[in-house]
Order: sequence, then structure tokens, then C-alpha cells
Amino acid sequence: MRVDVLDRGVVSYADFITLLFAFFVVLYASSQVDKRKVGKLAVAIQVAFQQLGVFETSNTQIPLSDSEAVPFAQVQVVENAERTTDFERFVQPMKGMPSPMKNVQNELEKALAEEIKSKIVNVTLTREGVVVSLREVGFFESGSATMRASSKGSIDRLAAILASRSEFLRIEGHTDNIPIHNARFDSNWELSSSRATEMVKLFIERYHIDASRLSAAGYAEFHSVSQNDTAEGRAQNRRVDIVILNPSRPPIAP
Repeated sequence: MRVDVLDRGVVSYADFITLLFAFFVVLYASSQVDKRKVGKLAVAIQVAFQQLGVFETSNTQIPLSDSEAVPFAQVQVVENAERTTDFERFVQPMKGMPSPMKNVQNELEKALAEEIKSKIVNVTLTREGVVVSLREVGFFESGSATMRASSKGSIDRLAAILASRSEFLRIEGHTDNIPIHNARFDSNWELSSSRATEMVKLFIERYHIDASRLSAAGYAEFHSVSQNDTAEGRAQNRRVDIVILNPSRPPIAP
């Protein structure tokens, strides 16, 4: 009788050990799944922060599992392919843009043909829409937000097209990287913002463009389209961009 009780105790203990082993196997398997998920989440977060400019580009490898690792350099290639920088606006114009935006580009190029030929205006199709770049040399006094009197005819033709449409417009001021400090402006931030704001005020007050369609932004020297190590490159960077936003695409963060 005592032997039977002992046997039953041994069997029960063995069952308990088996269940405990199975429990730890499940925990281990779960930890491997979580590790993979955490790895993928880390990649996603790092890519997102890279796109927002929070972290600098890194070649750190982030393991997804014990047997799988993706070098961040490979992730960065994909991420960069989805981004639109100011430089890419002009060297890689967007292909396959919906015809309404292409029509806007064609209309603007026709109206501003002389200015484009003189290289004081550039019209480009981008991911965001159509960008009309007005170079400082043709539209603003040097180091000032005052517009040149000679630019009125060009602005008249540009504004007539903008007023006839309904897309949102973002007016961007840009400078080169040479610091400015005069009686009115302490920095390129102030100069670029003031030029964008003056253009917005002009569109509202003289051309009666709906103010709800307009926004202004100053980027100083940080959204350049050319290198700042030559006089010509700096001249290209000193500009005001009028971005006619494509309504079929979400806006890209600055």
C-alpha cells in the first residue's frame, strides 16, 4: 500500500516537472517573438526619427532575431527614396504627376517664359506640387525684404494665375549661408521669414488672393538647392519659393 502511494507521488511530481518545463518553453518562445517585434519596432522608430531629422544617419545594425539582422544603412536607402529635399526638388523632378499639376506648370512656364529664359525664375514639378522659385536678383533688393519695382510685371502675371486657382500656397523664404546683421535683420532667419511674409501680404492686399489659402515660412540657409561655396550657388539659394500644393498628396513636413 505504501509503495502505491509513493508511486502515485512520483508520477504527480513528474507531471509537475513536465508542465513546468513546457511553461518555460512557451516563455522562451514568446521572448523570441517579442525580441523580433521589438527589433522591428526599433527599426521603424529610428527610420521615422531619421525622416523627421531628429537623429542623424547611422549604420548601426539592429537585430530582428537571432538569425536575422538588417544593417541600418540598407533601411536608410529606402527611407531616403521616400523623402523630398529641396535639392531633389530641382535635380529630380517628380514624374507621373497628375495632369492638373502638369497643366499648372505649363501655364506658369508660358506666362513666365521671359523670366525663365533670363534665369530669374524656375518652375518645377515636385512631389508636393509646382514650385515657382523667384531668385533674389530679379525680385528683391540685396539683404532686404523690399521688392524691386521692376518685378511688378512678373508678379502680376504670376498672381493672375494663382488667383484663378484654388490650391493652397506655401510661400518659403530662403537665403545663402552668409550671415546677415543690419539695421533691420539680425539673422538669415529674419530675412527669409520677412520676404515670405511680404510676398503673402502682396498676394492678399494687391491681388486679393484668399488669405486662407496662404502660409509663409522662413528657412534661412537650411533648405539650399545649390552649394554655397560659389557665388552662383549662393545666388541660386537666395530665393522665394511659391509652392502650389498638390491637393491629392498629403503635405511633406519641412
